Amino acid sequence: MNYAKEYIEQLIHLCGLTGASVSVWRHIVVVIIIVLVAWLTDFICRHVFVPLILKVTKKTEIKWDGIIFNRHVLIAACHVIPAVIIYKLLPLAFFDMSWLLRIVLRLSEIYITLATARLLLTFINSLKGLEGKNRSAAQQYMMTFCGVLKIIIVFASIIVIASILIHKSPMTLFAGLGATATILMLVFKDTIVGLVSGIRLTSNDMLHKGDWITFSKAGANGIVEEVNITTVKVRNFDNSIITIPPQTLVDDSFQNWIGMQKSDGRRVKRMVYFDFRSIHLATPELKERIAKYFEPGELDGDVVNMTLFRLYIERFISSRPEVNADLMYMVRQLEATQSGLPLEFYFFTKVKEWKPYEHDLAVIMEQIYALAPIFDLKIYEQYPDQ
Repeated sequence: MNYAKEYIEQLIHLCGLTGASVSVWRHIVVVIIIVLVAWLTDFICRHVFVPLILKVTKKTEIKWDGIIFNRHVLIAACHVIPAVIIYKLLPLAFFDMSWLLRIVLRLSEIYITLATARLLLTFINSLKGLEGKNRSAAQQYMMTFCGVLKIIIVFASIIVIASILIHKSPMTLFAGLGATATILMLVFKDTIVGLVSGIRLTSNDMLHKGDWITFSKAGANGIVEEVNITTVKVRNFDNSIITIPPQTLVDDSFQNWIGMQKSDGRRVKRMVYFDFRSIHLATPELKERIAKYFEPGELDGDVVNMTLFRLYIERFISSRPEVNADLMYMVRQLEATQSGLPLEFYFFTKVKEWKPYEHDLAVIMEQIYALAPIFDLKIYEQYPDQ
């Protein structure tokens, strides 16, 4: 330090300056040199190292390095390095002005703390790029704890800045937090409850990003877009956004369609009522009309038209290309009601996406409606009062 001081003073003398002004100019020159060194460091980092790192990560086959070491993270790191250089070189400029040195060093420490916190928050935010369209349970755990970690970083930064201002050790302030634990629990009550609820949702594999859920109480029927420690964001199929606290999903019951999405088919369960007056033993005319639908001998004896209808519809359903015949399919009779005799048509379609599923379902059910009169069956209709 003394060597640098003497060298700078010699340069000032060579410029023709003498007397008390030498000390002033020495401070100015040193400050200018420090600023230039910091600026040069920042320039090299931004225009040399950042493009170089981005080019290297772009050429690698792995995906995570390009996401984690993205431009935003690297630029945030560039804010920290010049600040550290300034902090280390400041004693050269103000070694004989201890009061001013203390002030600028504390300001530098505060800036380094803020820049470091920003770097860490940017790095944590970049981790979201590691997830795909559907978030796994492990990724959900990571995202949940990342949210908590961001709160811890902000809180720790406030403590460190406070310790710098009052010139106390940060550990002293952290040690004194036990007395304010109750207040902190009240302030972060929603965060703590959301964290616990998020852990329960993910540990029980109840919810992931990309799942289709139905939660009637909140009016939610759509795709989960975001799950964090305070809210679950659902985009309904009408493109409206519903935000639900995780605690609500844990306390109440909601329907997750992920099992259907991962299965080999989507269930169809439709019930149709038939008029009792149309149910009768099959007449010779009916048997002759429907003979092409059955094997020899199946129409012998007294057989009811409803029985024949159920038998044929089961075969019809299993033969449809839209139906997964490897899964359960059946036509069953339910308990009779005042509205007629109900038949339930139960099967699974191969296509699970909403729009084609509805089309396939409609085609099959329309054919069933059209086939009923062939068997002399009449679908029950309740006419409005005239």
